[in-house]
Amino acid sequence: MQMKIRILILVLHLLPFVAFCQKTIVPGSPEIKTSYLKPEKSLYTVYYVKDTSWKKQGTMTYDISFSDNKLNLFYKYTDKSNEWSTLRTSVADAKTLKSISYKSEGTKSKLELNFGESIKGNYYSKKDKKEKQLNLKPKGPFIDFNLAEHMFTTLPLDVGYKAIIPEFYYDSNSDTLITNYVIKEVKSYVYWSPRTGKHDAWLATVLEQSTGAIYNYVIDKKDRRLWQREMSMGKGMWEICVNEEIDYQPIKNQFNKEQVAQQITKGNSVIIGTAFAKSNSGKKLGGLINTAKKQFTPKGTEITLFPNSAYYEEWISVNKKIKKQGKMPEVPLDSKFGAGVKKAKVYDDEGHFEFADLMPGTYVVMASFDFTNSYNYSYVSGYTNYYNYWGYTGSSTNYGSARQSYRDKANIEKQVTIDKDGEKKEVSLKDN
Repeated sequence: MQMKIRILILVLHLLPFVAFCQKTIVPGSPEIKTSYLKPEKSLYTVYYVKDTSWKKQGTMTYDISFSDNKLNLFYKYTDKSNEWSTLRTSVADAKTLKSISYKSEGTKSKLELNFGESIKGNYYSKKDKKEKQLNLKPKGPFIDFNLAEHMFTTLPLDVGYKAIIPEFYYDSNSDTLITNYVIKEVKSYVYWSPRTGKHDAWLATVLEQSTGAIYNYVIDKKDRRLWQREMSMGKGMWEICVNEEIDYQPIKNQFNKEQVAQQITKGNSVIIGTAFAKSNSGKKLGGLINTAKKQFTPKGTEITLFPNSAYYEEWISVNKKIKKQGKMPEVPLDSKFGAGVKKAKVYDDEGHFEFADLMPGTYVVMASFDFTNSYNYSYVSGYTNYYNYWGYTGSSTNYGSARQSYRDKANIEKQVTIDKDGEKKEVSLKDN
């Protein structure tokens, strides 16, 4: 009986140890597969969410790059009003994720750290305008907190996976340098992207041991993309960060920046034109057709020109389908598209514009402007009654006429082809 009691006491003493006897992830752990980390930029929209209410708070951007066997991670948080931001830069060994340096700057402070046998650096308080030299000696190895979320994506996640991650974070108001984060649960999850649809993912639940805060990470099973991060804030409020997939590009044709830049600057051809709103636009008000005279584009209006291309044609087609389905945002133009755009201004009161230095090819010419339209209409002004000896014999209707004006907008797009170098092409941009 005494032996059974001793065994029971021993088991009870060991329970906490067994419960927390999980693998600890530190720099160089074989669990970390840094090959999952690739040079990329990512953008997250940050929301505060309670029940069904989603309120945008700001944006987070990450920029990962590699150089000289080092991983460089740049982080920027910008509030929703664009009035302030927080910047963080971490440098670590590209294979082990062992920290090399860290810098941060926010509205209240600046921090610079260099990692070695001890952590040396300085902390500057913008409020007190005081600088403090640091010589920190954390107990045991750790992962830089700024790298930790991306480190999660490198782990061999699977159903039932558990681990402890000691994370380093400097707080000028605390002596605690390392806090354990515990991966409590990993399970399969389906993430739905408004742009790219269904993705099989892992949902990893992480506990911050010192505060009891809960984090949820949605990580793609295939490419280890971090789709979403959720952080508990108490009283039913969550901070949710959603990946905006800025690398999303369903258009197969590539945009050739160098080619279009040459096309609008290296030739000897010109396009001269006139932009105006037609008087017989076909618009009907009150059953009567607009009768306003031709109205030229106002002086100073910008006219836009760019080379047509397979890329642009596909961009138009893809967005037309997306708009029709109404299920996802339209695809933005390639960020380098502006390299092939040329602008000219209407230089007189008769809508004239000019483009020079163009090479042979097909161009898209666009104009958008407001103008005043008008139409004539008739109305009943009265009646004339007729009588004879025996009384009333009938009446006729009298009509008046008037003119009504209204504001309208012209959006004009036209393709113009230059067949040979040195050609002078005349075009009319008219609102149909």
